[in-house]
Amino acid sequence: MKIALRVTAVAIVGVALQAAPAVAQAPADQPPPTQSVQAPPPQPPPSNRFSADELIAAGHHFFGSVSRGLAMVMQKAFSQWGLPNGYILGEEAGGAFVGGLRYGDGTLYTKNAGDLRVFWQGPTVGFDAGADGARTMMLVYNLPRTAAIFERFGGIDGSAYFVGGFGMTALTANSIVLVPIRSGVGLRLGANLGYLKFTERPTWNPF
Repeated sequence: MKIALRVTAVAIVGVALQAAPAVAQAPADQPPPTQSVQAPPPQPPPSNRFSADELIAAGHHFFGSVSRGLAMVMQKAFSQWGLPNGYILGEEAGGAFVGGLRYGDGTLYTKNAGDLRVFWQGPTVGFDAGADGARTMMLVYNLPRTAAIFERFGGIDGSAYFVGGFGMTALTANSIVLVPIRSGVGLRLGANLGYLKFTERPTWNPF
């Protein structure tokens, strides 16, 4: 009787040992759960650059109207030169008959280098006639430090762009690109070539 019980117990243990690997392998045969892949969120601009929304909002507030033309001009600048790390808001006046002069003053705004009062002046030469006074917004690209703005910026050929009562041109000096944006009252008749010289204090000398 004892022998029979022992044989029966051994048989039960053997069956259990054979069944254990099968149970352990069962989950491995199931396909792994699927995971949804989400697109990464849009990256913000570098900390020292202004976003397109910030600049368009500042432009609308500065010019005093919500203009589709202003947004289109600014988007044109963004597509060509990207996002600036500074911008200038100011007022300027000028006049010309073939040759002319332009004077202005405003404030340079940056993300992490503070703000700076600036003045600018310069001659223009070309098919140009009239007088104007206007608010001006200038996008500033590749500015290494605020004091680097005190340079003489010359025009970039073929950079003029006009739409919806706003216009922009582009100036450059030492890899810095300056994009003045003016409202309709500041767009003189004709096309001109010239430069803008930025100074720490106002001066009547445009050269």
